[in-house]
Amino acid sequence: MLRHTFIAAFAGIGLAATAGSSAQAISGTDGPAHAIAMHGEPKFGPDFTHFDYANPNAPKGGTRVSDALGTFDSLNPFILQGNPAGVRLIYDSLMVQSVDEAFTLYCLLCETVETPDDRSWVEFTLRDDARWHDGMPVSVDDVIFSFNALREQGRPFYRFYYGSVANVAQTGPRKVRFTFSGEPNPELPLIIGDLTILPKHYWETRDFSKTTLEPPLGSGAYRISDVKPGRSITFQRVEDYWAKDHPTQVGFNNIDTIRTDYFRDRTIAREAFKGGNTDIWIENSAKEWATAFDVPPVRNGEIVKEEFPHDRTAGMQGFVFNLRKPLFQDRDVRRALTLTWDFEWYNKNLAYDAYTRSASYFDNSELASRGTLAEADAEEREILERYRDQLPEELYTEVFTNPATDGSGARGIRGNLRTARKLLEDAGWVVRDGKLVNGETGAPFTFEILLVQPTFERMALPFARNLERLGIEARVRVVDSSQYQNRVEARDFDMVIGSWGQSLSPGNEQRSYWSSNAATTQGSRNLIGIQDPVIDELIELLISAPSRESLVQRTRALDRALLWGNYVIPHFHLPVDRIAFWDRFGQPEKIPLLGEAANISAWWIDPAKDAALKRRQSSENGG
Repeated sequence: MLRHTFIAAFAGIGLAATAGSSAQAISGTDGPAHAIAMHGEPKFGPDFTHFDYANPNAPKGGTRVSDALGTFDSLNPFILQGNPAGVRLIYDSLMVQSVDEAFTLYCLLCETVETPDDRSWVEFTLRDDARWHDGMPVSVDDVIFSFNALREQGRPFYRFYYGSVANVAQTGPRKVRFTFSGEPNPELPLIIGDLTILPKHYWETRDFSKTTLEPPLGSGAYRISDVKPGRSITFQRVEDYWAKDHPTQVGFNNIDTIRTDYFRDRTIAREAFKGGNTDIWIENSAKEWATAFDVPPVRNGEIVKEEFPHDRTAGMQGFVFNLRKPLFQDRDVRRALTLTWDFEWYNKNLAYDAYTRSASYFDNSELASRGTLAEADAEEREILERYRDQLPEELYTEVFTNPATDGSGARGIRGNLRTARKLLEDAGWVVRDGKLVNGETGAPFTFEILLVQPTFERMALPFARNLERLGIEARVRVVDSSQYQNRVEARDFDMVIGSWGQSLSPGNEQRSYWSSNAATTQGSRNLIGIQDPVIDELIELLISAPSRESLVQRTRALDRALLWGNYVIPHFHLPVDRIAFWDRFGQPEKIPLLGEAANISAWWIDPAKDAALKRRQSSENGG
């Protein structure tokens, strides 16, 4: 699911170009079609030969080594059990998302897609040449098996994502139809198009609900050729891949061998890259980008260090309150703690002024709420007026802004700390012997900030020092990836640094992010534990939006409600992808809408560059 997995890892600037399309209404496909767009028409017509952000003449060959963090003990990423390796390269989906459009899918395993104007069902006609790696054809039975296995035995995410599917049935030799229930949900045909298809004949002799280190059978451009549990996984390009000449695949999957090596943390992985052990590095730390690459391979041009602009919606990253903990159930307490993180000092002193503070869950896009509610468009105002007695009063009168300082540190944050102290006092907390305690029980205000990346300490430790000035003890603890995953999925944490990527067309995934049902479901993305009937209703309104204009207004209403709930302490975002790579790669001329980091599968080994790099390295090593 590229739309909701890739964007979760990166933050960026929204799509200005979509503003002109706000009047686009939801419609059907007018019969069987090659593609489907959430709003408007697909960019690429039925006779397109390749995406214009890929090079159809890219050479094949070579080896690329990538990095991953932590470890793995399973090759089944679809279930909650275990620490899975990323194996998406071996699988195909019914359709493929264009990364140069807000949300449009093009047929891959399907030959055509069809849906009516009300999008109450979607029907796919499968291609007759699609094959699994063992030569068996991809069938309607595989599609139905995949859907049922994911919804019934897969991660909780799938149950939320596919929750409105009432029925799936075969309607012809190569046809399968999904019928939807409940309120209008125009995104569902695209969600189903994004379905990863699994081989029924392979899994019916195995337990899909269990972890496995046996390389699974796929139909994709790569197969697994070697597995070293916890250390590395190697993929080999399938020479006779059934879709190698398909327009959605032309210019992609150019590397013969892709190996993913696992590292304990990003510091070790970064050093491995600089030492030539991996080939491409995507940097998420402004400090490291500014200071960690002053090394000979960068200075002499062997490593290229480049910033690629992108047009992704920023999403939200921040310190996440766990509302399941009584300590954080009071909004005034959450507002007080928000006042104690000094973004301006962090950005100036530790991040080289690289970042912009996030002030929306959909920042820097037309989806972000803005101004006061009185200045909002009519639909957003009308929606939120329904809940005036259930949402914070400030939502109706004030502009949401993050607290700010002059960046000078202890002196500059004094005013914010005074305001925070007053909020805590009003919430029943008092200072005794230099410690903040509950005025009735005497229990101290203390909690743990759980981290999985040591680099996050740069944000958490200064935050903890400011909290200490209020008499609050915040313990910062870094754990390994396995322990972190287990504790987060079990909701055994006080505060974490979390993120929610957002697409230019938000929809059903919002249920997994914020709904009451998701709050009580292990493994969902509702880390906060929000259980608010207003948020639930706003999510459903967003999902059922009948046009792009309505989607924008309903998303802004949800955004405003989330912001004024003070559920996170917002961090920041960046309008570029910071990518360093050894100078052996060729890249398409065009950077797609979602950025170059979303398009690395279109890179290739440039034979001339690769040979020149090897000659230089051999010369340096005395060869």
